[in-house]
Amino acid sequence: MSMQASDETLIARIAAGDRVAMEAFYGRHHVRVFRFVVRLVARRDVAEDVLSEAFLEVWRLAGRFEGRSSATTWLMAIARNKALTEMRRRPMEPLDEARAETIPDLGDDPEQALQTKGRDRILRHCLSALSPEHREIIDLVYYHEKSVREVSEIVGIPENTVKTRMFYARKHLNALVTSAGLDLGER
Repeated sequence: MSMQASDETLIARIAAGDRVAMEAFYGRHHVRVFRFVVRLVARRDVAEDVLSEAFLEVWRLAGRFEGRSSATTWLMAIARNKALTEMRRRPMEPLDEARAETIPDLGDDPEQALQTKGRDRILRHCLSALSPEHREIIDLVYYHEKSVREVSEIVGIPENTVKTRMFYARKHLNALVTSAGLDLGER
């Protein structure tokens, strides 16, 4: 199979039972979906379960994909719904920040790594102070580079509601970041 097959082509092949297409689709998207889900559920083990369930759902529902949105938007909506179901099913524990801090960023020199780690820790703390609705919008727009229309489709709300949530999320996040003394212009 060509490495350049579009996501939509892969979905069509998955609908026909093509396991190689499923492996390619999974390989292309599992990291991004995992990062999105772990931010929602705040537990790595739960995120791994949700990730598996989301891709199983892709396998089962590929024949129903209509192409009204991109395949990644469809996938993120499936993952979001699975995460929300899981969050309702089990009580969530907060992300272990201390453990997350021990993961080194090998791309920076030691001094830069400490500064980056400190900024990232403060930013994560500020993001965690946002409401789940605002945090989700910020995550989809900035971490997953989704458009307002795509966020609207994933979350299932009107585009104007996405814009409103985005406005208030940025306003609140800016206030939190400023009060924490963080200058994001350095990055």
